[in-house]
Amino acid sequence: MAVLEQLGVHPRVLFTPEHGLDGSAQAQVAVSSPERDKDDEWSRQVISLYGETKESLSPTAEQLDGIDILVIDLADVGSRYYTYVWTALLAARVAAAAGVHTLLLDRPNPISGDLKLTEGAPQAEGFTSFVGLEPVPIRHGLTAGELLAHFLSADGKDLGHEGALSIVPTRGWERHATARRWGRPFVPPSPNMPTVETALVYPGGCFLEGTNLSEGRGTTTPFQSVGAPFLNAGTLTEAMRDQALPGLMVRPHSFEPTFDKHAGKLCHGVMLHVTDERLFRPVETYLTLIQIAHQQAPEKFAFSTEPYEFETEIPAFDLLTGSDKARQAIVDGAAADEVVRLITPVPDEWLDIAASAEGRAADARA
Repeated sequence: MAVLEQLGVHPRVLFTPEHGLDGSAQAQVAVSSPERDKDDEWSRQVISLYGETKESLSPTAEQLDGIDILVIDLADVGSRYYTYVWTALLAARVAAAAGVHTLLLDRPNPISGDLKLTEGAPQAEGFTSFVGLEPVPIRHGLTAGELLAHFLSADGKDLGHEGALSIVPTRGWERHATARRWGRPFVPPSPNMPTVETALVYPGGCFLEGTNLSEGRGTTTPFQSVGAPFLNAGTLTEAMRDQALPGLMVRPHSFEPTFDKHAGKLCHGVMLHVTDERLFRPVETYLTLIQIAHQQAPEKFAFSTEPYEFETEIPAFDLLTGSDKARQAIVDGAAADEVVRLITPVPDEWLDIAASAEGRAADARA
C-alpha cells in the first residue's frame, strides 16, 4: 500500500480475504465490511470477501465498477487449503468477466517450489470447495501467480499486460529453498500461521480440523501441537516413533488450549518438530498420526460433521483429503500405510501441469 502511494496511486477500494485486512480474524469467522468515511478525500472502501455466505467470497461486477486495475497482493503458504489463493482466483475471474485487468504481485512459496516435494493427490470429482476450488495436490509446489496463470489460461483467458492477468514475478527466489533461507523474518499471514515451521507442517496438520483432535489452536504452536483429553501422550509418541517417519522428531506433549477445541481442558498428545525439511512429508505424517489416534481411542475419536468453509453436506476431513477414501479406511481399521497410499501419491501428469504453470506465469510477466 505504501509503495503504491509513493508512486502517486491511491487505491479507492480494498478487497480483503479470510482473516480480514489486518489478518487478525480467526479461521472461519465472517469479516464484515466497515463503513466508509466519506468525508476523507482518500478514504478507501473496504469490502470483505469472507462474509456470512458463499456468495460473499467473490466481488460483484458492481463492486469492480470504475476500477482501472485489480492489484492482488496476498501471501500463500503452499497448501491447497489456504484460502487466499482461491480468493485471488475468484476475484480475478470476476475481473476478467468485467473487462478489468488483474495485476498479481507474486511471492515465493514459503515451503519451497520443489515439485519433487509435492504430496497429496488432487481432489476427486465432487470434493472441490473453498479449501480447494480447483483440483490440485495438497502440497502443490507453485506460487499464487503460477496457480492463477494456469487456471485463467485454462479458462481461455489471454495472459500478459494485454490480457486478463499480468504478474510481477518473484526476484532472487531459489525454488528449492523454504522461507528458512530467505534471510528475513517470516511475517504471519494469519493468526494461526506464526512461523515457517507451522507452514511446513500445515499441509498435513490442517487435516486435524476435520477431527475432534485439537490442532493446537489456542496455543503458541498451532498445528505442531496435537492432542485431546482422551489420548495417552506416551503411547501416541511411541507409536509415531515406531513408524520411523522421515525428517521428524516426535515428543510427548500436554497442553491446555485457551480457545477452540477442548478449550480450558488438558490435552495429551504429541508435538511435532521438523528436523529435515527436504525429507519431511507432512501429508503422510499427519495421516499416520490421525490413524494412530483413532486406533488408540476409537470410541472417543470422531470426525467432524459440522459445516466447514460454507459446505454442509461433505465432512470437513473429506474436503481436506480430497475424497472420502481416507476417512472410510480409518473407520474400517486400515493400517496407517494403507491410509497413506490412498491419499499421498501425486499423479505424474501434475508435474507436467506444474511445469506448464511456471511457463504460463512467465508469459504473464508484467
